[in-house]
Amino acid sequence: MMMHIELKRGSSTKLYMQIALTIADRIRSGLIAPGTRLPSVRKLTADLGVSLVTVSKAYAELESSQLIVCSQGKGCYVRALEKDEAEQVGNGGQPKHQNVHRQGQVSAELNWQLALVDYLPRAQLWRHFDASPQVRYEFHMSAIQPELLPTRDIIDSAYRLSSDHPERMAYYGSFQGDRELRQIFTQHFAARGLEASPERMLITSGTQQGIDLVARTFVGPGDVVYMEAPTYTGAIDVFTSRGAKIITVPMDHEGMRIDLLTRLCDSYPPKLIYTIPTFHNPTGITMSAKRKAELLNLAQSYHCLILEDDPFADLHFHAPPPASIKSLDRSGHVVYIKSFSKVLSPGCRVACAIADGSVLTRLVAAKSTADLGSPLLTQKALQSFIQHQYEPYIQGLRKELYARLQAAAGVLERHAPDGMHWILPEGGLNLWLQLPAGIDMHELHRKAHAAGVSFLPGSACYAGEMDDASLRICFTVTGPEPLREGLRILCEAIRAMLPHGGRTTADRLPLI
Repeated sequence: MMMHIELKRGSSTKLYMQIALTIADRIRSGLIAPGTRLPSVRKLTADLGVSLVTVSKAYAELESSQLIVCSQGKGCYVRALEKDEAEQVGNGGQPKHQNVHRQGQVSAELNWQLALVDYLPRAQLWRHFDASPQVRYEFHMSAIQPELLPTRDIIDSAYRLSSDHPERMAYYGSFQGDRELRQIFTQHFAARGLEASPERMLITSGTQQGIDLVARTFVGPGDVVYMEAPTYTGAIDVFTSRGAKIITVPMDHEGMRIDLLTRLCDSYPPKLIYTIPTFHNPTGITMSAKRKAELLNLAQSYHCLILEDDPFADLHFHAPPPASIKSLDRSGHVVYIKSFSKVLSPGCRVACAIADGSVLTRLVAAKSTADLGSPLLTQKALQSFIQHQYEPYIQGLRKELYARLQAAAGVLERHAPDGMHWILPEGGLNLWLQLPAGIDMHELHRKAHAAGVSFLPGSACYAGEMDDASLRICFTVTGPEPLREGLRILCEAIRAMLPHGGRTTADRLPLI
């Protein structure tokens, strides 16, 4: 198995931990399949130009995290993730499922591919996107139940467009995005306190492309990127792939700790700060207006960019959240990205980025080389709905999603074991659960899958940490009854792993 490991020898992170974290990310991302034999200690030592002790400590760290299994004289292998793959190294030093791939058995003819070096440090968004066929309660995906989405209206709009105006499909659209849609977005954002003309907007193929465009345009190897801890898995993947030095900042009930960020910036000046300030993914926390202003002031003092990711602001259950950071920005320090496909039609992949000056110009140039512009049909299909039906639709959707949050809260109050904590968010799609100490997350993941329940492990939401006793569930992806049943099963699986059955108590974080 060949892999590229880039070591930063001047980093405060020890070399053995850099090696361990890189391999751990690749294992969790599915880039190294269960049963794969890792390079020998001597080979990896020679490849990386480090000592035998350094590589041995890295492998020991991975083994203690239960990601690999090492056997004297036989080598180190990636630990099998499922029960039927759990038998470790067998006769002759070969695991029974050495060539297991995420989607099935790899033929011997393809084994030569293991010698190809790739430069993907992690890809956990891909790894955790689809659930296995046995899963009945898919809580891992941050999405809205399809039956609640206006799919039929959007399909009808796309059909009318393609039938009545076929000539529109015969031309490339604007690299910057359809101007009529950008004009509609101008009205949408103005109603939310954000003044932005169509000239300041760029339509992207979902938020993920917007993050990638910003990263590819402004972030290079060694550039410092600050992120909340935890944060969105897909953003970690993007900035890691750019070779950025990612520094994470803890959060409290008001969002990212700006006091800690300020102290860190004195030692490591930022190139970019990535934040999800409103109904944060995965924690659900909303950054206070005071913190937003402080963050903008910090970016201005360091002449760096803020990438403000806003997928959920319209999904508030009570009062609207504080105004966006971009609405305070007068000097072009903020790139704001708003997803519309998340709440309307995930298959349409439409988001809007707002930026200023040469930052926008360079992003449009990057977009043109990426895909020559987003598909015109999907932009037009959403345009009519956003213009005429979005507001009444989103008001009804908020009520439906809040009812699911209440259903989830009821189950957790009745069935969550002692030592499990959470805060109910004021909007969005996700619940962040802190688990009792001592939980084996690998074993919980396996047992929950066997019982038909999927979740997003907390480790996928951290950059640089080996593990975390937390998980994210989406409470909006299914109906109330399957939600209650799946959550009850998950709580039972967690309880079964605790001493004395983890009796339920009233020890909870405040419910908002």
